[in-house]
Amino acid sequence: MDLKKVFADPALLFMTGFGSGLSPIAPGTVGSIIGLVIFLPVLLAPVLVQLSFIIAGLALGIHYSDRVSKELNVKDPGMIVWDEFIGMWISMLFLPGLIWLPLAFVLFRFFDIVKPWPISWADRELKGGFGIMIDDVIAGLMALLLVQTISLTL
Repeated sequence: MDLKKVFADPALLFMTGFGSGLSPIAPGTVGSIIGLVIFLPVLLAPVLVQLSFIIAGLALGIHYSDRVSKELNVKDPGMIVWDEFIGMWISMLFLPGLIWLPLAFVLFRFFDIVKPWPISWADRELKGGFGIMIDDVIAGLMALLLVQTISLTL
């Protein structure tokens, strides 16, 4: 995809994670790293602000990823990494400290790549922008649950 086209179209710009989804190697991982960095300042805000940020991002993601996937005529284009942003942001909620960021990242990437049930079901069965986004939401929730469980047991 032409970078000029990506930067000229706000939907493509957002859905490609500001171009990170165009990485020739591991675009989902690159997108997750960019998403993590973007969310760092939001971690300083109250949880309600963090949740509002994620919900707004999810709504944008559902709308625009649906549009972009239809324009490209691909169910879930690999260049769309906004779903990785949202999943990463969810995995970072309620962190007991920044020391837990690497674990949140690794767990989110693990769940997003391996796609255990119900992630695999959502990825396979759900369509459109909602389908593109929801498997990463579930991966983020699974990572969040595991990070919180581990942090509470140590």
